[in-house]
Amino acid sequence: MADWNERYRSGERTTKEPSPLLIKAITDLKPGRALDLACGVGRHAIYLAQHGWQVTAVDSSRVGIEILQQRAGSARAGSARIPAGGSQASCLHQIDAHIADLEKDEFQIEPAAYDLICDFYYLQRDLFPSIRPGVKPGGAFVAAIHLNDGNAEAKPHHPAFLLEPGELKTLFSDWEITYYHEGPSDEGGHHHDTAYLIARKPLRE
Repeated sequence: MADWNERYRSGERTTKEPSPLLIKAITDLKPGRALDLACGVGRHAIYLAQHGWQVTAVDSSRVGIEILQQRAGSARAGSARIPAGGSQASCLHQIDAHIADLEKDEFQIEPAAYDLICDFYYLQRDLFPSIRPGVKPGGAFVAAIHLNDGNAEAKPHHPAFLLEPGELKTLFSDWEITYYHEGPSDEGGHHHDTAYLIARKPLRE
C-alpha cells in the first residue's frame, strides 16, 4: 500500500485545484452537508466549504489531514480580510476532518446524512452499500475513479483498485445519472482512463 504520508510530504498529489467534475456537480445544488471520502490534502473539501457547504472530510493519512487543516485555516484567515460583498471565500465553513482508515471501518457513513458525497480516485467496493443510503433523497454522488483499461504500466496495478468499464454506471443505474463519461483523465498525474459520474438520488426509491 502506498505510504501517503511520505507522498504528501514530498509534495505529490498536493494540488489545490478542485476537479472540474466537482465544479460541474455543485453548479445546480443548494449547499448542505457534504462528505469527502479519501480527501487527501482537502482540495475538494476546501472548495466545497468556500461555497457554503458543511464538509466532513476523511482520509487515513495524518499528513494529508494536517495539510488540509493548514490550508483551511489560511483560507479562513484570508476570507476574514475580504470586505462585505467580496468573494464566495468569505462564506468558508468549518471542515470536520477525520483521520480514519476506511478499509478498517474506522469511519461509518450515516444513513441519509449527506446532500453530497464525493469520491475522487479512491475505490473501495464495499463502501458503495454505505454510500448509497448515506445520500439524502434528492442529494448527489460525484465520483472520478480509475478504470481497468488494460494499461499494465500505469498505477494502480491491482484490479481491486480499478473499476471495470461500465461498472460505476451500473451501480447507480436506478438513480438519475446527470453526467457519465469514461476516458482519459482531465487532470494531470493520472495515467489510467477514468470513469466520471454525477448521479442524483431519487426523492422516492
